[in-house]
Amino acid sequence: MFKISVIIPYRKKNIYLEECLHYLSALKVKDLEVILLPDGHEQGALHEALKIKVIPTGALGPADKRDLGAQHASGDILAFIDDDAYPSATWLSAASIHFQALHIAAVTGPNVTPPTDTFWQKASGKIYENPFCSGNCTHRYRPEKKKFVDDAASCNLLVRKKDFFAVGGFQSKYYPGEDTKLCLDLIQKLKKKIVYDPEVRVFHHRRSLWKPHLHQVRQYALHRGFFMKKYPMNSLKISYAVPSFFLLYCLGIPVLMLLKPSWLGFWILPLLVYFTGLLLTTKPNTSWALTAATTAGAFLTHITYGWALLKGLCARDLKR
Repeated sequence: MFKISVIIPYRKKNIYLEECLHYLSALKVKDLEVILLPDGHEQGALHEALKIKVIPTGALGPADKRDLGAQHASGDILAFIDDDAYPSATWLSAASIHFQALHIAAVTGPNVTPPTDTFWQKASGKIYENPFCSGNCTHRYRPEKKKFVDDAASCNLLVRKKDFFAVGGFQSKYYPGEDTKLCLDLIQKLKKKIVYDPEVRVFHHRRSLWKPHLHQVRQYALHRGFFMKKYPMNSLKISYAVPSFFLLYCLGIPVLMLLKPSWLGFWILPLLVYFTGLLLTTKPNTSWALTAATTAGAFLTHITYGWALLKGLCARDLKR
């Protein structure tokens, strides 16, 4: 059995962190340490049932905190999770099985929406889960079949420690895209594999619709657009560019209507198909109110992602 070091970067103690520690303490894992990386010193007991190291970091970004946590880790496996996420009962046990194969450098799984999230948080989760929104990346937000992947989110990522250091850890310059770069290095430099397993599951509290959700989407897309030209091996995919094509289509509708107003039905037909698809893929087991919020939010998500991806694609570099 591997010794596992769970690494959690955060600014200061909060209710989500307490929830995360509670669920970590319930895991049936014997050799487990938890490394907490707050900005400042923490006062009071965090969780007596866990072996915890608290390392104040100052005002560092999440990627720098994770690198620092890895340096202090005594485990064979580094298990990265966010402070606003918490593990399922099988998170570590299911992941440990895969590390018995030496060609496996990392393991990931879905980060699903907790049932206790608010209405607007659930709307954000529904957007990410919808295949009309996330395309072939829905496995990140809902359980799907086991497979190899070339990218994974650092809110649910377990890495063999010696492989982590072999590639230099996270590239903090590109937060929030540092996990993409790490995954690329593990695959390209070490010629190893990353496994996606639906049992390696965490519950991740969503950013509420509207502003917090769209800000997160913008940051993701900005880095993905930049990575499409800098790291095309796992970022230059047509599925990532679809929202940008959709944005250009929406901007072009008024021009097309001026040029050929008699073709109005033809010009807006793709838009009608788009909204019909969103409704059909969202509605099952979902209230009409949540369906409406998800549909409207998905449209704005695509517009925001499409614009930010083009901006990242045109950027010479990204500032932290």
